[in-house]
Amino acid sequence: MAIRINDECISCGACKAECPNNAIYEQGEEWVYAGKTYGQNDSTPQGTNGFFSTEHYYIVPDKCTECVGFFDKPQCAEVCPTDSCIPDEKFVESKEQLEAKKKNLDEIGR
Repeated sequence: MAIRINDECISCGACKAECPNNAIYEQGEEWVYAGKTYGQNDSTPQGTNGFFSTEHYYIVPDKCTECVGFFDKPQCAEVCPTDSCIPDEKFVESKEQLEAKKKNLDEIGR
């Protein structure tokens, strides 16, 4: 499942620097997927919505692979000083699905 950032986030930026998929964005920042820029009211290419935040950092679920293919554990959760990076129960994915997502991101660009 993708990781999400909860309201305990202090916007320190530690997680963003560690994300190998460039899936983490600052509050209010537009996000990029396959070279296209999206804003607050846009859904992801896979149709997900509701992840954007103007209050704290956020993670685009279509780009989060829980670091599968890079590390053994999600690096955002490993470095977060407030334990704000938690599993997102709305986006449950198997290891195989996460590997396929990584492969797709490799092909289209992050």
